[in-house]
Amino acid sequence: MATTNTSQPSPTPSYQHLIDHVEEHGYVIIPNAFTEAEIEEATSELARLAADAASAGPAGGDRAGRNDFEGLNTKRIYALLNKSPVFQKFPLHPALLALNDHFLDPGFLLNSFHSVYIQPGEAPQMLHHDDGFVTVPRPHRPFGTGVMVAIDDFTPTNGATVVIPGSHKWGDKDNDRAPRREDAVPVIMSRGSAVFFVGTLWHGGGQNTSDRERRSMTVQYCQPWIRPLENQILAVDWDKLDGMPRRLVDMLGYGVGSPFIGYADGIHPWKVAQRRIREQKELRAGARQGRL
Repeated sequence: MATTNTSQPSPTPSYQHLIDHVEEHGYVIIPNAFTEAEIEEATSELARLAADAASAGPAGGDRAGRNDFEGLNTKRIYALLNKSPVFQKFPLHPALLALNDHFLDPGFLLNSFHSVYIQPGEAPQMLHHDDGFVTVPRPHRPFGTGVMVAIDDFTPTNGATVVIPGSHKWGDKDNDRAPRREDAVPVIMSRGSAVFFVGTLWHGGGQNTSDRERRSMTVQYCQPWIRPLENQILAVDWDKLDGMPRRLVDMLGYGVGSPFIGYADGIHPWKVAQRRIREQKELRAGARQGRL
């Protein structure tokens, strides 16, 4: 089944080989997508956040996952864009944007963005596809895409994400093509690399049989007509929006998807948000001056 978005212009030639690989296999590895300095900066920020319970959030810090799917021996910190500007560059990598421009509709959104630290002894995650929460018969166009950014090298023993190549093409009637763990292959990649996959690909977190944690971040995107898994309007404070690139602000839900998905009171949502941010600042200023 073709997964191309024919409404999009031709992709930048330098990314065509990535698109072709995803079309065929459902995923592609982007080696050395981020520099050592960028990864080290993110690692330091994640360590700082994990050390503070308020910053880490209800599922972060020293707390492991709350269920089998999160991973009972996996640590996560959610809403990264609200917790440090260091993380802003990761959803905006040019190759990731080019891939999303191809596989998703204009105005695609940020679905979620959090860290994933798989601890030693963690069991393999159940195989799943990220579009599974949408009850539409397969095969179909992807409703979203996912990215894993390697903070540590991904190896066969430390919990590397596993994928079933080509499974993004499976349909509901392919009973003989049900996902089997023996068909899954680990995504082997070095620190700073990233793997991109469409939401119809069967995959899962790997088992960590090593004596060290496997650190990563996951960035997920979705179609502009799908409700994001993480409510970005609430997850990211309004006061922080002015310091973000406009493309990223739009991806949080303050843009308009084709043709006019997401408008507020008949106008562009960012205009409404800016007005309310100004009103909020004025109220705060008045309170400080004792007028309220």
